[in-house]
Amino acid sequence: MNILAIESSCDETAVAIVRDGRNVLTDCIASQVDLHRIYGGVVPEIASRMHIEAIYSLADQALEKARLSREGIDAVAVTYAPGLIGAVLVGVNFGKAAALAMEKPLIPVHHIRGHIAANYIAYPELKPPFLCLVVSGGHTMIVNVQDYTKMKILGTTLDDAAGECFDKVGRVLGMPYPGGAALDKASATGDDTKYSLPRSKPGENPYDMSFSGLKTATLNLIHHAEQIGEALDINSLCASFCGAVSDALVPRIRMAMEETGYRKLAVAGGVAANSRIRRDILTTAEELGAEVYLPPLSLCGDNAAMIGAQAYYEYLAGNVADMGLNAFATKSILGESI
Repeated sequence: MNILAIESSCDETAVAIVRDGRNVLTDCIASQVDLHRIYGGVVPEIASRMHIEAIYSLADQALEKARLSREGIDAVAVTYAPGLIGAVLVGVNFGKAAALAMEKPLIPVHHIRGHIAANYIAYPELKPPFLCLVVSGGHTMIVNVQDYTKMKILGTTLDDAAGECFDKVGRVLGMPYPGGAALDKASATGDDTKYSLPRSKPGENPYDMSFSGLKTATLNLIHHAEQIGEALDINSLCASFCGAVSDALVPRIRMAMEETGYRKLAVAGGVAANSRIRRDILTTAEELGAEVYLPPLSLCGDNAAMIGAQAYYEYLAGNVADMGLNAFATKSILGESI
């Protein structure tokens, strides 16, 4: 089954063709990073306009690279939630138009489910059930993937997402957008014990996390140093910050694996590219005798291949939409009615 998949939830316009949920025939991406870097972050209105400019030619490019005609497409999939609403609407409207014109089924895909499904591409042998740590710019959660379309959230951030904190701290330090990648690079030669940063404490749900306190404490430390003219060891501050984020994530992952008995752990989302988090997860998994599925960096960020991978299983489960499909800025991963 060849699925034409569309992703436009933030600042990457992407169109892919994925066969049977695992085989990526082509994945075409038009990145807007250089444009948004001027402003230090994503400008929603600009992102939406750039999606409109890129999406039609990307679809033609995807078909050409896959050496397929429109008749060779069996279904159209699109990210319908969550994301920047104007950006998501571009993809949804294009997806509906493409499905209508080609008379193909329309498959709505939740963006975070797509991130989880990126692991199916990288690891064809991976099958549910397994645990998945989702760490992206807008989401941080621990998910019990019971089946391809049946999931349970064990814990989530109560405020800021880990990725948002990385980018905000990186921006205040004067690092180029996206700040998370630059911060990770700087941390490689730093001392992660030099700066004492707070760790969130469990609330009613021990799997829940909080990152706003860590972000505020780090920003206050930076601003205080500026006010008194104190030079910061930037590399060590970055290393200390990465360590604090990892300390909020990895112990909860260990607890979840011990409680569920699962010995398969997948990681998903852009922050999965962070070297400290990857290293700590691998160490914990080795201690527990667990298998770890870390997608390659090319599949950690937003892409359409992951949407096409998840769409295959949504289709098998009967999750298709009509022309009334709408876009949503926020929506649960659990699969409520659309």
